[in-house]
Amino acid sequence: MKNTNKLLRLLALLLSITMIAAACGGSDDAGETAEGETTEETEGTEGEETVEVTQGGTLAKVTSAGTLECGGNDTLPGFGIVDADGAFSGFDIDFCKVIAAAVLGDSEAVNVTPLVAAQRFPTLQSGDIDVLIRNTTFTASRDGSEQANFLHTTFFDGQGFMVNADSGISSLADVSDASICVLTGTTTLLNLNAVLGDMGIPFTPVEFESNDELNPAFQAGQCEVWTSDASQLAAFAANMDIDTAILPEIISKEPLGPVVADGDTEWAQVVNWATMATIQAWEYGIDSSNVDSFLDSEDSGIRRFLGQPIEDADGNSAVAEVGLGLPTDFAYNIISQVGNYEEIFNRNLGPIGLTLAGSPNDLWTNGGLQYVPPFR
Repeated sequence: MKNTNKLLRLLALLLSITMIAAACGGSDDAGETAEGETTEETEGTEGEETVEVTQGGTLAKVTSAGTLECGGNDTLPGFGIVDADGAFSGFDIDFCKVIAAAVLGDSEAVNVTPLVAAQRFPTLQSGDIDVLIRNTTFTASRDGSEQANFLHTTFFDGQGFMVNADSGISSLADVSDASICVLTGTTTLLNLNAVLGDMGIPFTPVEFESNDELNPAFQAGQCEVWTSDASQLAAFAANMDIDTAILPEIISKEPLGPVVADGDTEWAQVVNWATMATIQAWEYGIDSSNVDSFLDSEDSGIRRFLGQPIEDADGNSAVAEVGLGLPTDFAYNIISQVGNYEEIFNRNLGPIGLTLAGSPNDLWTNGGLQYVPPFR
């Protein structure tokens, strides 16, 4: 009996040691937080482990700062451009404003950091920007290796080719041995090498870091062909002093949209639903000029979307809370301050000759690809 009691006491001691070791081993992992989060230590009784409680991620950071840090472009007409006074404008810039309106209630509470292509992902990974909205293509390798979370596509594009109108080049078949201007650090260069390589078309790439360098080089004849997203080529062609021609071939799919850093689901949801609200508003027929008239709509879906009270079967009225971490009137703030998707598109891309009708960027009910989940 004595031996049995000793054995039981020994087993109990070993079990206690094992549990303490497991608790100590787990405390390091529990203390790790995503970049941008803060932690608070809670004191326990003597001999107990300290527990760290996460106090929020990027949403809390942006709310506390009162300003959204957005990575954008400053050299691409229609999408991201800066004027002589330092003011940014463009399709992508407006989506920075959309997020600021949703989160902060103020579409102007945005600081735009202009980035060249090669700077995009390092800057996002560093935490210096909260969101990247700079004509950035959603690809498998980027999604897997750049610590990036790609969200709803705001612009469906494809890679094209532009030449001088009197170049004698009318299709890719005529590009053999030509010099081709292209931005370094882009999917454009990868596509160029892959597609023309597969076709057996030899060429000489002429790489530039930014469009500020590439544009004058092309116009000066330093390269015979300029390849980029077709929308970019149209944007620059509209502002050139030379006559150009766009070749008929599109060699890739280029879905463009907002990107956030991996590891912060709450922030990804916020950016995603703010972005998609512009498309839902378009589908409802709500824009910046008529949004107030929809506040008294008898359509419960529209009332819910705009953060208005909804009456239940018992006659009780309440504003629906969707649990995204956004104010209940976030969609109203977006539409009233920035507009719906159609307004954003036409305001920025219409002047450079791009149209919604018949394009992939049209609403799904018009045969396009813009389709978003229900706001309920």
